[in-house]
Amino acid sequence: MTKLQEESSKQTVALYTNWLKTARDKQIAPSAEYYIWLILAGRGWGKTRTGAQDIALFALRNPNSNCAVVAPTHGDLRRVCFGGPSGLLSIIPKNCFSQSSLKGYASSTSEIRLHNGSKISGFAAMEPDRLRGPQFHRAWCDELAAWRYPETFDQLMFGLRLGDRPQCVITTTPKPTKIIKSLMDRKDCFVTRGNTFENEDNLAESALAMLKDRYEGTTLGRQELYAEIVENVEGALWSSALIDETRISGEEERELTQIIVAIDPAVTANENSDETGIIVVGRDVNNAFYVLEDLSGRYSADKWGRIAVNAFYDWEADRIVAEVNNGGDLVERLLRSIDTNIPYRSVHATRGKIVRAEPISALYEQRKVHHVGSFPELETQMCTYTGEKGASPDRLDALVWGLSELSRSRGTVQWRIS
Repeated sequence: MTKLQEESSKQTVALYTNWLKTARDKQIAPSAEYYIWLILAGRGWGKTRTGAQDIALFALRNPNSNCAVVAPTHGDLRRVCFGGPSGLLSIIPKNCFSQSSLKGYASSTSEIRLHNGSKISGFAAMEPDRLRGPQFHRAWCDELAAWRYPETFDQLMFGLRLGDRPQCVITTTPKPTKIIKSLMDRKDCFVTRGNTFENEDNLAESALAMLKDRYEGTTLGRQELYAEIVENVEGALWSSALIDETRISGEEERELTQIIVAIDPAVTANENSDETGIIVVGRDVNNAFYVLEDLSGRYSADKWGRIAVNAFYDWEADRIVAEVNNGGDLVERLLRSIDTNIPYRSVHATRGKIVRAEPISALYEQRKVHHVGSFPELETQMCTYTGEKGASPDRLDALVWGLSELSRSRGTVQWRIS
């Protein structure tokens, strides 16, 4: 054993020993036999750290192993699973990286190579075909409930076939998706559940106080903090079954006659602000409607403006529609500062959210609206919002504005979903 190998071995033992000392019991891999370890836990529970520790320790303790890490997007992969305070690059000891390449990490390919020949490859769930071909000993799926294309998980499972005991750990905040419910019914799946407040020793008191004040007792709080799978909420206008019934894959082609980018802008831009809802919707020649993309998030005004304008051109849309109850003329001025020629129409809310949403809910009940892929955050808002106190359903608002605009007008632009 070389000096480097000896030092690396010591650091691997130290990593494992320290993890055993600091981790809560639920964060330690179960001793029971399992093919899938499914961790359903609230925000801030320590899911990322648990997944990263699991995959790092396996790769370090099993030379020449091939491991996969799959996150919802490339950004999630870089910022959360690999980077960040709980990511792999922070956890793996420096001496354990391969010395043949710079720091043992290639950001362009999201790949970590270790001195013992093991490799950890990162994938975005947005690209299921990239998982055709590769084979793995172990895998970590982060935020599975937020994956737009559930078929990515199937492709991963086809490749999880190396070694005597291939296994997968899944860390996610639960949502009532088909894939999560089906996993919970599997006999080879070990389920661990936890809530946000189990990790209160590592969370700021002010953050915990804010979460309790804003979400305690709400449907969203039950899901995001207490990790309950919430579905068929009384008073909500949608159900997951209703949305699933007409869902189509991104590979199915539809000729669209009109496309709208709809915005529900946030008033402020800080870590406690509401999100800005940005939803792209379309309509075909038969007056069927399609939810094409959810670009919503917590952005500065300039950033959400540029995201919306880029979406307009990416989808060759007819126009941008935005609610202006809070922003007034500022919304139009912002968009025109980015592109003076952008087709734009403002809309004003004169009725409550539930009342505005009812005609759109009726379109779903008539099986006239199809989600192209999965939009977990949007669909959670749709299936849980009842008008109760809590976070504003910004994605839902943008959806309602977009589909309302499509249902009142006709267009001529053609587009293929592919």
